[in-house]
Amino acid sequence: MMMPDRLRPLRPLYRGVLTAAGLALLAGCAALSPAELRGTGDLGVVVERAAGRIAVVDTSAHRVLERVDGLGDLSHASVKFARDGRFAFVFGRDGGLSRVDLLSGEITHRIIQSGNSIGGAISQDGSLVAVSNYEPGGVRIFDSQTLEPVAEFPALYEDDSGEEQRSRVVGLVDAPGNRFVYSLFDAGEIHVVDINQESGAGEAQGGEAAFDVTRFTDIGKKPYDALIGLDGRYYIAGLFGEDGLAMLDLWHPENGVTRILPDYGRGEERLPVYKMPHLEGWTMAGRQAFFPAVGRHEVLVADTADWSLADRIPVHGQPIFVMSRPDKRQLWVNFAHPNNDVVQVIDTEKREVIATLSPGEAVLHMEFTPKGEQVWVSARDSDRVTVYDTRTLEEVARLKSASPSGIFFTDRAQRIGL
Repeated sequence: MMMPDRLRPLRPLYRGVLTAAGLALLAGCAALSPAELRGTGDLGVVVERAAGRIAVVDTSAHRVLERVDGLGDLSHASVKFARDGRFAFVFGRDGGLSRVDLLSGEITHRIIQSGNSIGGAISQDGSLVAVSNYEPGGVRIFDSQTLEPVAEFPALYEDDSGEEQRSRVVGLVDAPGNRFVYSLFDAGEIHVVDINQESGAGEAQGGEAAFDVTRFTDIGKKPYDALIGLDGRYYIAGLFGEDGLAMLDLWHPENGVTRILPDYGRGEERLPVYKMPHLEGWTMAGRQAFFPAVGRHEVLVADTADWSLADRIPVHGQPIFVMSRPDKRQLWVNFAHPNNDVVQVIDTEKREVIATLSPGEAVLHMEFTPKGEQVWVSARDSDRVTVYDTRTLEEVARLKSASPSGIFFTDRAQRIGL
């Protein structure tokens, strides 16, 4: 008789034959707790910044499973996930890098790798984790299983007086081909690190490996943040020191950096800029790019065929994140102080606001469930996370959370740049 496929894992127990392997299997199953048996695809974390901890959440049940303390300064924290979704890497502002097991709710590894860091990325193959640092300026790379150091790339440049300095690093992302890409705020450069093979001639220091580094200089003044498209082709850095953005085509890096949207930036501002928008919150929908204006109460629309400005959508305040539902039909927008108590929803086909919602005071972040039927919204000063149905725009759940900021779900592990 053929064994049913669903029983093949129990082959040692089949037909009542209790073998040594079968006993081991039963013992292993008995030892597993419900948490250890839980799948990871339904999990996420909410950063509770004032408490220096994260809340591990079940996105379907709308509840907190665990709270993990001892993560340091999370005032500008970001989170990345191992490719299996089980481990969260938490990047703290104090230079802390922590690896958290979402199933057990425990910190498996923690190091202080710099004095001030701003985020990180996981390599395409999942083997390495990179951290971008303000102090000392540069990028450090670690083994994702052990957090043992692998390489360091100091962000060196010469200032106007000819003195060697270290730049602050921003906009670090993973890219196809097992590469990391990042920008140097003080130097006005974009660097691409190829981690596929040791070159022996790279800039890596302090580790056993040296990787190829390609530098693109004079890309514009003070790149402050960056994004990479969902297909991993274009890396775009925003410029704090001048109008426009810098774009690198990773399919054809030999063509260098191209300047796009020359009217975008601080030079165009008509209002005080309370908070620079996050480029990671841009939305690419077909040939359209939707992104926050700087110093204006507008969401801008560009035609990605030639990067010309196609439209301006009036909104409630200065937008910070312009985030799309996975089907790209809706954009959810939050705003800088003092208009940061609402979220607006934009229909991308009509290019107009269709709803204004009030999740609480100081809305900092939003995160869609993997297929976009719901969105979670953090309100720091109201100490809560509100969950909305994106079809009806009705509130479906509310969770208490101490000063929540970033919200990150494990499906990010399977997407480029997140």
